[in-house]
Amino acid sequence: MTKRILVTGGAGFVGSNLTNNLLTDGFDVTIFDALVRPGSEENLAWLRQHSNRLHTVQGDVRDIKAVKDVVEDVDIIYHLAGQVAVTSSVSDPRSDFETNALGTLNVLEAARESARKPILVFTSTNKVYGGMEDVPVVEQHSRYSFSKCPNGISEAQPLDFHSPYGCSKGAADQYVRDYGRIYDLPTVVFRMSCIYGPRQFGTEDQGWLAHFIISVLTGRSITIYGNGKQVRDVLFVDDLVRALRLATERIDRAAGEVFNIGGGPSNTISVWAEFGELVKEFAGREISVKFDGWRPGDQPCYVSDIRKASDLLGWSPLIDKETGARRLWKWASSNLDIFERRQVIRRGGAEAALACTMEE
Repeated sequence: MTKRILVTGGAGFVGSNLTNNLLTDGFDVTIFDALVRPGSEENLAWLRQHSNRLHTVQGDVRDIKAVKDVVEDVDIIYHLAGQVAVTSSVSDPRSDFETNALGTLNVLEAARESARKPILVFTSTNKVYGGMEDVPVVEQHSRYSFSKCPNGISEAQPLDFHSPYGCSKGAADQYVRDYGRIYDLPTVVFRMSCIYGPRQFGTEDQGWLAHFIISVLTGRSITIYGNGKQVRDVLFVDDLVRALRLATERIDRAAGEVFNIGGGPSNTISVWAEFGELVKEFAGREISVKFDGWRPGDQPCYVSDIRKASDLLGWSPLIDKETGARRLWKWASSNLDIFERRQVIRRGGAEAALACTMEE
């Protein structure tokens, strides 16, 4: 029987890459997306050019009726929809909670009530581990590093939600785990590190690799929060898509499990002290940036221990950080018209809002 697949947030960065991969392999895919994220309309138009097996439902995960309607007849749910920025969660914690925590509960309830008992894979975040003050970190010339965790942070790391975003995603993470236990739903949680790649319309609040590259290509200013030595293990989106697919294909092993998913120790990079050098190489010139204070909940160092995913799913990253960054640069360079058009639209919106304010 052909599997019917739902991707919530399917017009987003990860969602569009996953959906394209599924469509390429011949699946019928339904996207459920509010289409409010920057670039979502562009991603949706790109997907529609590639397949007639794509079905789109514009809707919000906070709307329980709409969620139940779209979940009713599916076999697999990739739940990617959510509010993704720490800064936005701090300025508007209620919307953050309603989208991430309540929205996920709505998807779980719809799955629980469905006769098909669909597989559900949820994309959580490493932010559920908080600041990890108990993990010793040392400062080096161009980066921070763990002094006692050579393999990175495992799934046994205690949860310590920090920031409204960490709380909302952490609550959703735990609901997904518990629904798997209490209601015997085949659920899987991915606690993800920094994902990057084509179709990512990075902003200052989220998607920093794409944000820096797009800013350099379009002449926008760059602000580094903290000292730029913060380290992340970065994962190219194709490798994440492969992991998402494996979780459902090997659900007999994956059901009920939590996986830390990132580039692992071999794909670590500091956000500017080292990544900035790569961008300078790509651009062929010096890059001017300004520095500002640290953001709340920002981890000086985070590296995923990905051995559990390797053991249970047979997965490990295939695309190294330099190759992946070069692919992102190439994609962004080839799509400057999109970024320039969006910049004009954004300026126009700001001017219109200012005019309304002055008239009032």
